Amino acid sequence: MRHITLRQLRTFTEVIRCGSFAAASQALHLTPPAVTVQMRQLEQRAGLPLFERTGLGITATEAGREVIQATQRIEQAIMECTDALSGLRGLEGGHVSIGVVSTAKYFAPQALGAFARAYPSVEMRLEVGNRAAIIAALDANMLDLALTGRPPEDLAVEKAVIGEHPHVIVVRPDHPSASHKRLAPSVLAAETFLVREPGSGTRGLMERFLAEAGVAPRIGMEMASNETIKQAVMAGLGIAFLSAHTVAAELADGRLVALDVVGLPVVRQWFIVQLARRRLLPAAAALRQFLINEGQKFLPALPAIAPAVKMPLEPAPPRARRAAQAKRTVKVKQAVRNSRKRKG
Repeated sequence: MRHITLRQLRTFTEVIRCGSFAAASQALHLTPPAVTVQMRQLEQRAGLPLFERTGLGITATEAGREVIQATQRIEQAIMECTDALSGLRGLEGGHVSIGVVSTAKYFAPQALGAFARAYPSVEMRLEVGNRAAIIAALDANMLDLALTGRPPEDLAVEKAVIGEHPHVIVVRPDHPSASHKRLAPSVLAAETFLVREPGSGTRGLMERFLAEAGVAPRIGMEMASNETIKQAVMAGLGIAFLSAHTVAAELADGRLVALDVVGLPVVRQWFIVQLARRRLLPAAAALRQFLINEGQKFLPALPAIAPAVKMPLEPAPPRARRAAQAKRTVKVKQAVRNSRKRKG
């Protein structure tokens, strides 16, 4: 079989498709004797009957079907090689597959759209999922590139930074701590957290931040969608640790507020990642370089992360404000008297 030719394989495939030597010879622009010779040589080298004549015409035997499947794989490899060579001539085609963690879907489509406009002949396949799923697909050679907030630690990859990636804790505007400054992380122990599913990069970063602060979070609900979490926070079901890029619009229009907690925002980076063992074809290499050079332009614009002091939703009446001020004054005077007594 090492000595068979591509012409013989293509002739055999056409004979089976057409059902006769005569029809195949017309489709291939060959004489019937030439087709017969090709088929005789192919069967001799295979050492098995590859076709049989039936009432429906010429059909493939079991051995013939194996040859057809091998021919299809060869044709696919030739097509991929053609794409690669076309790309080397100036990105006149080619394919690229990229995986994007779900948090990045707030800017990745805009960046990929800009690349598509610059290289309209390149075909792209986009896969969106949580970090664990995207890294698994990258490791399985199902993706050329991955856009993630944290490269894998146990996988040999090449990585490049796209831009900064801040994370914040968001609450409703009327949350009791929404207007407070420099909150200690310990106050978060009393809160109910709405969190992403295990395997999410955002979930892992939240757990590390709270663990370092000595806070054991009280988990209310797990959700696989940032959008669902945002809606749940706005509904008052709890608070959430999220990428600031996922809540940029809600922070800007006041539907959510970022708590001013010591240690926040946690700033990481966005990375474009590829397997170290994988050689990128021209289309994928061009997309990688485009994201390195231009990706930061597509990151959402953020308002000031630390929340400004906000007025109550309903201002307290003058009498209530005077009573609260008098109460604070009494406490201060009492503290001064106690201090003098201790010194005396």
